[in-house]
Order: sequence, then C-alpha cells, then structure tokens
Amino acid sequence: MGSCENIHNVQKDSKVVTSILLFSTGLLGNTIALAILGKHKWDSKKVSVFYILVTGLVLTDLFGKCLISPVVFASYASNLTLKAMGSNNTLCNYFSFSMSFFGLSSMFILFAMALECWLSISHPFFYQEHFTKRLAVLILPVVYICCLLFCSMPLLGVGSTKQYCPGTWCFFNMNKPNSSFSVLYATLMAVLIVAVILCNSSVAINLTKMYRRQRRMSNPNLSVVHRSRRQFSHSEEMENLILLVLMSIIFLICSLPLTVRAYIGAFAPDESEEGDLIALRLASVNSIVDPWVFIIFRTSLFRKLLLMCCKFSPPTLRAESWSINH
Repeated sequence: MGSCENIHNVQKDSKVVTSILLFSTGLLGNTIALAILGKHKWDSKKVSVFYILVTGLVLTDLFGKCLISPVVFASYASNLTLKAMGSNNTLCNYFSFSMSFFGLSSMFILFAMALECWLSISHPFFYQEHFTKRLAVLILPVVYICCLLFCSMPLLGVGSTKQYCPGTWCFFNMNKPNSSFSVLYATLMAVLIVAVILCNSSVAINLTKMYRRQRRMSNPNLSVVHRSRRQFSHSEEMENLILLVLMSIIFLICSLPLTVRAYIGAFAPDESEEGDLIALRLASVNSIVDPWVFIIFRTSLFRKLLLMCCKFSPPTLRAESWSINH
C-alpha cells in the first residue's frame, strides 16, 4: 500500500459502505445502551457511581461517532481527501484531534471505573467517605479538560498530523523518528492500560478472598433478609467487575496495536502505513463494540449463563444476578 499523505482524491478501491455500517452499528448500540441506562434511572431510587461513569463512557463513544463519521462521509461524497477538503489542513487536524481526544477520554473513564471498583472493594471506608456521586459527576469534565489540553499539543506544534489511506483518515504522525507527542500518547495509554489491569486483578483477588472468608464464617442463624442483602451487594460488585473486565479486554485489544505502532514509529520507523492503518481502524472499533458488550451483558440469556457458571463456585457466588438494571 502506497502513502496517501499527499493525495487529493479518495482511493478508488475504498468503500463507503463499510464506514456506513460501522457508524450505524455504533450509533444503534450507543442509543440502545443509553435507553437501558435511562430506564434504570427511571426505575431506580438510587443511582450508583458506577452507573454515572458507564453513562459517561457511552456518551463519550456516541459523541465521538457523531463528530467524526460525518467528516468521512463528506470525504467519500465529494471524492476529496481530508487535506483537499479543508484549507491549511483544517479537517485533517480536526479528525486527528477528535480521534486522539475521544480515544484517550474513553480510556480515562475506563480507568476511573476500575479505580472506583477497586476502592469500593479494597478500601470501603475511604470509598464511602470520599468517592461520592458528586465526585463521579466532576470526574467527567476533568477528564475532558485534561484530554483536550493534551490532544491539542499537535495543533500547537508539538507533533504533527498525517493523512492515512484511503484519504479519509488523519491521525498524529506515527512514523516520525523521536516524535515527542507520539511517545507521550503511547506512554500515557500504556500506563492507563496497566493501571486498569492492576485494579481489576486486585478486585478479583479481593472478591475471591471475601467469598471464601464468608463461606467459612457463614452463620445459619442470620436472617434471610440480612443474607439476601449481603448477597445482593456482592453479586452487584461481581457483575460490575465482569462488565469492567470485558470492556477492559476489548479496549486492550483495540488500543494496544496503536500504542505499539506509536513506539515503533518513534524509535524504529518501518514506514509501514498499512500497519498504522490497521491500528487506527482497531482503535475506532472500540467505541462500536463497547455499547454492544454492555447491551449483551444486560440480557437475561447472559445472566443465565453467568448463573450456570457460578454453579461451580462457592454458594455465596450464586446470589441473584442483579446490578445496574435493578
């Protein structure tokens, strides 16, 4: 595949149908996920911190799709690349900024979800006192402001943008030796990925220890209401963890290639534009898959499968499967 950095017409072998299908799938998934979250807020008297953060993640993915995809459609409709459509690389810079901004914002929100889950299990007293719903609401604008400042660096001369094939993609230049911005971006993503993995691993270990301890210390004289409340709390924590782990795995699969390509481009450039493009496409798929994972996770079939798996676990794990929906 040749370079598309300076072409003015979209490559003929590219198909707009693929972009339309991806956009439609992402838009439908995020809309359904928001409807499920809205129904939960309408039916429930309480809204958890985890719910607020999940809503923020879905909204971020939705806005990302709605602000980026129309530019691609306009490029295909006019048969002009992003560079050719805007003067002074305006559209190319906008596309690059939007891709990096929404990708980094989603990763930060996912990290906030993992941190919230870890604090609620490992440090419950600190969590109850400091991690309030008001703080969760404040997390989102703080994340957006930080990502806005960081991703604006290429626009201020730190790093540069590049047009990728078929001429409808732009991102920061990943094949530029010693590029400070690409290294910073890749390092930040890598740190967030590792932090999420550590938080999830710690939560899984602590929950396992908790269930084993409760099984040994289970008191048959406890009232049914007390036992059911305790099981409800722990089953909710377990469901939140499973959902978080699934989303983290998807984000890892989608984001790790981009991180690796950024490091390769900065320290050992191979001029493989096809490798960069594959990494970019994988990164864009994350916002499409995330809401569908949430939707599938909320279905009764998935809950039944989860309960079947729990039959091989300690009895305390077999609590009724509730959580965000109830």
